[in-house]
Amino acid sequence: MIHAADVTVRRSAATLIRDVSLTVERGEVLALVGPNGAGKSTLLRVLAGDEVPSAGTVQFDGRDARTWRPDALARFRAMLPQQSTLDFDFSVEEVVVMGRAPWQPETPQVQQGIATAALRLVGMETMAHRRYPSLSGGEQQRVHLARVLAQSWPTGAGPMSGAVLLDEPVSSLDPQHQHRTLELARTLAGHGVAVLVVLHDLNLAVQYADRIALLCGGRLVALGPSHTVLNEHLLRDVYGTCFDIVSHPCGGCPLVLARPLHRMR
Repeated sequence: MIHAADVTVRRSAATLIRDVSLTVERGEVLALVGPNGAGKSTLLRVLAGDEVPSAGTVQFDGRDARTWRPDALARFRAMLPQQSTLDFDFSVEEVVVMGRAPWQPETPQVQQGIATAALRLVGMETMAHRRYPSLSGGEQQRVHLARVLAQSWPTGAGPMSGAVLLDEPVSSLDPQHQHRTLELARTLAGHGVAVLVVLHDLNLAVQYADRIALLCGGRLVALGPSHTVLNEHLLRDVYGTCFDIVSHPCGGCPLVLARPLHRMR
């Protein structure tokens, strides 16, 4: 689906990403985690085809990302950036309908129906006619998630878009909507979509991701299921603080607990 081989990104004298190779398969949620400045957002932009790497290649369905026309790429994958700036006084529904731009021509009725369905999935259907600038930061984030869902929505009986890339989609959300957002990610994967999501909360990554990619200093230091990646010694080296990994009280997955370096067990 999305395959990166030996991807390196340089800007001036700095190397932001170095020799990263990974694949995001259809039907999986891959969580990209790592400390601040690790290069997660840069790598996500490269994997979305929005930035050309200095070295290495990115392929979508076996084709070099650089050969895709912008309209075809927009229909193939949808991306939620870390920050979405919108200063115009659009309604919530109008913002979500923007996600249908790659699928033109469509009737207004079709666009409105998809926008309504996408807003329902993020719990914003009652706010369709609210003005976007009047919303809270978390509500705005959910509107842009609905826009991404609308972009991924199938036309007619067609399949959903091939890939969805989400950059810190839960950063401004309360716990209920954090889980709702990541449950949507799992639902997309269940429809055969390749989902790549940047997360800071390791416990959310454990609960929702099929695999975890751990990035540090622009390098991929671990990739695999949570039990192989979330190692106390590795996490201490990467994050510079201590971790305890224990059994979750509800069972089924590990629980990651961070603590200061100076605090004894």
